[in-house]
Amino acid sequence: MKVSLSNFDKAFENRIRLQIMSVLVANESYDFNSLKELLEVTDGNLASHLKALEKEEYITVNKSFIGRKPNTRYQASEKGVAAFKKHLEALEQLIKQQKG
Repeated sequence: MKVSLSNFDKAFENRIRLQIMSVLVANESYDFNSLKELLEVTDGNLASHLKALEKEEYITVNKSFIGRKPNTRYQASEKGVAAFKKHLEALEQLIKQQKG
């Protein structure tokens, strides 16, 4: 059985976007600084990848203040979770195909 490349999502081709979605699917939400620390990336690098996922409507952004400090939290949207799971299933199928 051939795996259709159309099942792979270009949004997840980048390692950092794949990691962001992995964290957000596994957790209810995550804030910017915690994501930055966990993934060991710069502010600008993380911001550009988050913007790309937001543009695809794969994540939602919630800005608030904790005391006087701004806090930006991210969540995987339903659309994002579905797309991520489809991408992972395509990867699994590709791996199974290579073993067979």
